[in-house]
Amino acid sequence: MSRSPSFSLRSEHSSEVDEKSLQQWVVAFCIIRFDLEQGQLIEECYPPNSLTQNEELEIAFSSFPDSVSQHHNRSSIHDCIFFFRMRRHEKPQISNKAPSEIVEVDNNISFQKGKSNNNYNSRYLYGFVFNRQRHDERLKRGGEQKSVVILSHSPYSSVFRPLLQIMGPLYFDIGKKALNYIAAYVSAWPTPVPGQLMELPIGNASLKVNLPPSHCLPSDSGFFEDSASSLAPLLPSNLSVPQGLFHDSDLFGIFRSILMQLWKLWELLLIGEPILVIAPTPPQCCEAVAGLVSLVAPLLFSVDFRPYFTIHDPEFAILNSLHEGSTFPPVILGVTNLFFIKALRSIPHIVSVGSPASNSNRLTSGSRPLAVGMSPQQEGFNLQRLSLKKFTPANFLNAVKLRRDGPLCLMTEHKEAIWTNYAAVTKPDTSILNRLIDAGMSPRVEESMSVVNNEILRRHFLELTTNFLAPFGPYFRANTPSEASSPFADPPPLPSFNAEEFLVSLSTRGPGKFLLKRMRSNWLDLYRQFLKGHNFLPWFRRKRAVAEQEQYRLWRQARLKANIHQLLGKMSEVEVVDAFNAIERNLQGEMQYGGANEDTETVCEKLKKDLRVVFNVLPKDMQQLLIMNPERANLLKENREFIELPR
Repeated sequence: MSRSPSFSLRSEHSSEVDEKSLQQWVVAFCIIRFDLEQGQLIEECYPPNSLTQNEELEIAFSSFPDSVSQHHNRSSIHDCIFFFRMRRHEKPQISNKAPSEIVEVDNNISFQKGKSNNNYNSRYLYGFVFNRQRHDERLKRGGEQKSVVILSHSPYSSVFRPLLQIMGPLYFDIGKKALNYIAAYVSAWPTPVPGQLMELPIGNASLKVNLPPSHCLPSDSGFFEDSASSLAPLLPSNLSVPQGLFHDSDLFGIFRSILMQLWKLWELLLIGEPILVIAPTPPQCCEAVAGLVSLVAPLLFSVDFRPYFTIHDPEFAILNSLHEGSTFPPVILGVTNLFFIKALRSIPHIVSVGSPASNSNRLTSGSRPLAVGMSPQQEGFNLQRLSLKKFTPANFLNAVKLRRDGPLCLMTEHKEAIWTNYAAVTKPDTSILNRLIDAGMSPRVEESMSVVNNEILRRHFLELTTNFLAPFGPYFRANTPSEASSPFADPPPLPSFNAEEFLVSLSTRGPGKFLLKRMRSNWLDLYRQFLKGHNFLPWFRRKRAVAEQEQYRLWRQARLKANIHQLLGKMSEVEVVDAFNAIERNLQGEMQYGGANEDTETVCEKLKKDLRVVFNVLPKDMQQLLIMNPERANLLKENREFIELPR
């Protein structure tokens, strides 16, 4: 593939790289060559010393398609884009605790306020790969392979996939200078803002991308604070704004042949079950894993996922050592090597998607274009509704045979299917399936219709997940000060959560009309499994922390607007003393912890004035007693209105 003729580098652009700014987006750029004698070799890594030796080795192995996934493509040049996720080696391994081992007291979950950690460190690295296979009979074994890799701590597929479509061909045109050029542009980008549309200049082009919102980003990245907008479980009106990770994945395209199974897969993801995803090529494999993760938006997906997993991954040895019948750890594994079917026999759910690669030199990336400026009417094709398999004796026998043979049948022929003993609670929504459009065989119309179909599917599952999470809403409801109460008092705690009490209450009132129409009578079992799964606690704790932050903001705002003279007129002498203590406590807290707020100085001045007003209405003996405390006396002296008391 050659670079787009519309793209060119600006000669006047500075090639200097601000490495600190670069780290906001990218950890490193790598060029990796497959050497027939020495194996995978990292030829270039920029900035240097960004990775440990073990990380370099793992990245090198993860940046090439498995030999079994190449299908001996004889095209002169074959490009593909895919991505992987790996654990950083300098970070401590997280113990694989069962949900019951998480600290709880009488089934009441305790919480700690999270601290912002803006060091751009993460337990995981995301590697976005542009792989080129060039076939040349004059070379050893008839060809060569190279990969251009962008490594980041953030899962910004909407940024790095299109960036690779520029950077990959550019490298093969001008060599390693491309790394410095691209790094210079990226380091000049603004700080990433989650949940926002960003315009990122690159050469004479510009990437217009939507970043995923902060509430779905892994908590270990430590980048962003969630906002109050993620509190309410409401369906957004503008779906162009992503509500979860991998909003750009082609959900319809990759699961087209097993669309009826999406509701079962949604439940498995919701409760955090391990899933093995098998596809013929790395791009298809990555697209499937990304599509699955996106299926449960806006839920924070806390289960480990590996879009492209190989036998060289250090964690493969751990998984391979599990005895048959052992509980498989929660993880979504995307693989192309069929050896995993035999090696990971204890994994309970297996999904096979995609189709074998054709002999084409067209770039294959698991994503659709950022924008398709074509309408079905312009193409003039007679589009038909997607036809779903209807019940026939032949289809029934094929399904029975597929289930009997199990996933090992993939060793002889690739088939798109799912193998699991899980009985889904949610029924497939045929009204949604009937709205999907089959575009026939035209690639251009196929891409256009995929956009439409993906929006239909994504909106439905977003609505499904939002309604499923809605019963937890009262536990995230921030309290505002009432007119009768003082905003200087401590706000009441959020409602405590008890799993058993929640289930009893939910069984009485029901999950709501939307879910009742789409779920079987045992819908409460799905909630019970969700509470025990690996997604619930991290999501609940983060939402709880956001609610506490929002409550703190509301009460702080109320203190800033409060008229202390009016409040004092309604207070008894004891309440006035309590108000003095409360204002003092708020003032000390603001001075100690309010540095991150822009209006801290204004709030402190307001609280000091209020403190002085309350102090002035206290009895003289009480005033003398209070200013015996040096710190308190100092607070009062800092106020310009302070007058020395008579001795």
